[in-house]
Amino acid sequence: MDNKRITCIGGANIDRKAVAKDDIRYRSSNPVNTTESFGGVARNVAENLAKLGNGVSLFSVVGDDSEGRSVLADSVCKNIDVALTKVAKEGRTGTYTAVLDGDGEMVLALADMAIYDQFTSDVIANSWEALVTSEAIFMDTNLSSEAIAEVISRCEKESIRLYIDPVSSLKAKKLPRDLSGVSVLFPNLEEAEELSGIRIKSSADYQVVADALKAHGVENVVMTLGSEGIFYSSPTGSGQLLPYSVEIVDVTGAGDALTAGVMSAMIQGCDLEVACRYGLAAAAFALQTEQSVAPDLSLEHLTAYIKEN
Repeated sequence: MDNKRITCIGGANIDRKAVAKDDIRYRSSNPVNTTESFGGVARNVAENLAKLGNGVSLFSVVGDDSEGRSVLADSVCKNIDVALTKVAKEGRTGTYTAVLDGDGEMVLALADMAIYDQFTSDVIANSWEALVTSEAIFMDTNLSSEAIAEVISRCEKESIRLYIDPVSSLKAKKLPRDLSGVSVLFPNLEEAEELSGIRIKSSADYQVVADALKAHGVENVVMTLGSEGIFYSSPTGSGQLLPYSVEIVDVTGAGDALTAGVMSAMIQGCDLEVACRYGLAAAAFALQTEQSVAPDLSLEHLTAYIKEN
């Protein structure tokens, strides 16, 4: 794979997971096993992209604390350029705490992301000279609304491929109504409903919602459907692809792996359907590990996995 530079803009956090030993009991103490790792949507996507052979830069903000220094050091070890990432003198490095049931499904997530309020449109503008050289840009919605709109507008003007993960239905509200300049949007069902204003009642509504999002300016839509796989829609075709059958260990990070797989394949010239198959394969790798990024992920392994399945 050619070493094409991709810049990932957004969250770089400390991820904490608490996996319940028994059935979750609300309003009560629950015995759990806890783990801690490096995370954040943009950082996770960046690590996945690097494993797939891409040159990657991370543009984020961390605190001037031990967690922030650890995030940066670990990213460098994983071949991620962090020269653009800001170290804030005020504010703590972001944390994301997920509570999972015994089957590895997320029950609740707690996000302390106040530090990203410092990610303003001025920060984007002041760094644009470096960003404009990117082959493609990935962005999550941990930035301010103004910064998100700035990135979208500049990418449209410069014809830079822009990939966006709305992250959550709440954070999806930060996206502007005009999404012209967005190459691929990766919403889940709840986020797709929020952005389109359409309630999804059956699979027949997937295309309706995708068309509504494209009417807002999005070129391609990849809608994640959980256990039902994904629904993709491009200017040349649409369809639903089922996930690969795997034993699920942990769902955390699967969406980030899917995003990176799709991006890598599209940057190399694959159409959206083929790219989505790479994305689903990457997600399958992530689902089979407790880590946010599968340790054995590589382009060669993905290609072999797709051929075998």
